[in-house]
Amino acid sequence: MTDQYVLDLVSRTIWVLLQLAAPPLVAAIVTGLIVSIFQAATQINEQTLSFIPKILAMTLAMVIAGPWMLQTMVGFATRLMNEIPYVAR
Repeated sequence: MTDQYVLDLVSRTIWVLLQLAAPPLVAAIVTGLIVSIFQAATQINEQTLSFIPKILAMTLAMVIAGPWMLQTMVGFATRLMNEIPYVAR
């Protein structure tokens, strides 16, 4: 196992992590922005008002993107398992 292989593995792992974290995070950011605009328009300054919509949006994002996320994780894990013989030589 070379240094370049380790760096490549870390790079691929971080890339997969960012891909998997993106759908719920984008949903939370968009929902937070919409709720913030609503709060500014109505002058409701309640901090807990955005909590439930964010949770619902993140849950919806996980339900919609869940199969793709699972497929991505399984594919990455499968590639790692297939590379074990090459690393262990």
